[in-house]
Amino acid sequence: MLSLLLLTISVVAVTRFALYYWRAVVAGVAAQPVSDRLLSAAKVEEGHFTADDFGTFAQLHKLTPDLNAPKTGLGLVALYYKVVDFIGSVAASSLPSVVAWSERERVMCAQYAAVQVDRRLLANVQFASGLRSI
Repeated sequence: MLSLLLLTISVVAVTRFALYYWRAVVAGVAAQPVSDRLLSAAKVEEGHFTADDFGTFAQLHKLTPDLNAPKTGLGLVALYYKVVDFIGSVAASSLPSVVAWSERERVMCAQYAAVQVDRRLLANVQFASGLRSI
């Protein structure tokens, strides 16, 4: 019985650590700058992201080919966005602090998607210039 309790506590602790680490990685990527060309293409005014910008950047991510690397998607970030959006909509009437948290997390997801699109575009430009020099 004690071993089952220790196993359960260990699994919960490792899972929490993994989630916190994953979120820190996403936040670190989202904090990187995004080019003005991409912001103007997505119609993001003065670099102020909103939670609704995630859909725009997700569509741009799908439309942007990845010429240089294996296919990478938004995967878990898109799932996280949907879960946080659901939590925010459920808590909309009774918990304003949860709604504010949900909004911040959704904005972070939009920034992450923008950085990923910007990285793809930059990698494609570098790949194309490398082909021209051959």
